[in-house]
Amino acid sequence: MSLLVEALVFLVAAIIAVPISRALGFGSVLGYLAAGILIGPFGVELISDYEETRHFAEFGVVLLLFIIGLELKPSRLWIMRRTVFGLGALQVFITAAAIAAVAWLLDVPPASAIVLGFALALSSTAFVLQMLAEKKELTTSYGRASFSILLFQDLIVIPLLALMPLLGDSAAGTSLDITQLAVSTGLLLLLIVGGRYLLKPVLFLVARTGIPELFTATALLVVIGAALLMQVAGASMVLGAFVAGMLLADSEYRHQLEADIAPFKGLLLGLFFITVGMSVDVGMLLRDPLRLLSIVAGFMSIKAVILVLLARRFGMCDTSSSLKLAAAMAQGGEFAFVIFALAAQTGALSATVNAELTLAVTVSMLLTPLLYVLAERATRGMQSPPQPAFDTIDDEGNEVLIAGFGRVGQIVGRLLRMSGRPFTALEFDPDQVSMVRSYGNKVHFGDARRLDVLRAAGADKAKLFVIATADMETSLSIAQTCKRYFPNLTIVARARNRRHVHKLMDLGITHIFRDTLLSSIAMGERVFEQLGIGREESERLARLFLDRDEQLLAEQFAVHDSEEKLIQTSRETERELAALLRGDVRD
Repeated sequence: MSLLVEALVFLVAAIIAVPISRALGFGSVLGYLAAGILIGPFGVELISDYEETRHFAEFGVVLLLFIIGLELKPSRLWIMRRTVFGLGALQVFITAAAIAAVAWLLDVPPASAIVLGFALALSSTAFVLQMLAEKKELTTSYGRASFSILLFQDLIVIPLLALMPLLGDSAAGTSLDITQLAVSTGLLLLLIVGGRYLLKPVLFLVARTGIPELFTATALLVVIGAALLMQVAGASMVLGAFVAGMLLADSEYRHQLEADIAPFKGLLLGLFFITVGMSVDVGMLLRDPLRLLSIVAGFMSIKAVILVLLARRFGMCDTSSSLKLAAAMAQGGEFAFVIFALAAQTGALSATVNAELTLAVTVSMLLTPLLYVLAERATRGMQSPPQPAFDTIDDEGNEVLIAGFGRVGQIVGRLLRMSGRPFTALEFDPDQVSMVRSYGNKVHFGDARRLDVLRAAGADKAKLFVIATADMETSLSIAQTCKRYFPNLTIVARARNRRHVHKLMDLGITHIFRDTLLSSIAMGERVFEQLGIGREESERLARLFLDRDEQLLAEQFAVHDSEEKLIQTSRETERELAALLRGDVRD
């Protein structure tokens, strides 16, 4: 069959199966899997040889890891550290240990049991996030918990893939190739160092040409080049793509790169799931359905129980949330296919076990939408009140917008109201909106990170935008959107700390006010006065400290990417300032 005919079959199958699956409430991934089963060698056999297509489609997983890398800025991980590195890590390691222990008790060799444990502990990032997004439940407590767990799983995939050759060697009784490991490590370091100093300048030069398709081609070149470099090193292609994404996570090109890559990622991931469906051996399922369903029920039950217990441990105490989390996350993930295939190549798993487990993971995906529907129906009476829809904003022509109407935003609003200046306030927390409105104040429920909400609030007509939100990641996201789509809008921003200040300065924002700075300095003045230093002298010392601290902040902006230089400049300024203040006080 020619390539064009195969492409036609894939497209027709997807166009028919995916809308039907989504209309039935099962999501698009299930539609892709069903299409693959139908047209594959175990279905009507429209396509019998799908291995080459699958290798090509696996590039969709590579692009997915690149986009995940783009999203993993250190600041975001720090904000989510409790759920990502707490809930996520516990889910992976406890589940992997439980499944590996059961496999070992069933006489599976230790190395193979470890592979099974970690592979089956992972869930499907594409499947879960798409299903929850379609149901508009990503912002719920279990939606956020799902995202955090998936985030850690995506991080742990990288070392897992690197460990597969070691487990394979262990299973086969061979020794580790130290030379190959050294080459792989060296090329990885080359990618990190070269990417850090070359990628941004190259993207800057391409962006200056103003040719959109050239920027898209460059984005694909970055991903493919990084992936192939790691393949040459004997490591996984997804490792290279992930590292390339991480290197660009803090760049000003992140959103454009994600927008350019997303269509290719979506299309190739769809093709990947179709080829996974084509690999489903329906004959194997029919020959021994009890054995296969026992495997599926076993690992899904273990994952579900652990997820429910961890959900309770991390404060998701209501039964509805914990059950929905378990139903959404109990299936196997797409990276299990990659791990199983690599484990089979290295000798950690046999070809028969690989085929059996691949089928088990696919069946678990097929069952997930049904289990989630059952969980929804079982918990319907326990559900918390739904999130209200964003307000319709009727303010027109206001010169000032305020994002975040908590402590800081309300004070700014009171000052504006006192001076007779109208403003439009946006707040994403419905409880905060209700509380503010109960005092007779006007605030709109809306997410200022969204371009449509900003346009509805009149950002294209306003003069000033006050970013008063407490969350650093949210603040930076709002600032990036405003800088990109409303470049004439003057931004006045609140910052939680010095790192937040530097991130805002990276975006070209100059009107930045740090939390607690002025109140802390005022407290320091009062302490000086209570120590017997006069008021004028206390004010002068506080002003001296503030001026030097602002100077240090500007100096550190030039080196804020270097932790070592930040520490050095801080210590030098601390010694200088201490000597200066002691001299002033003695005088």
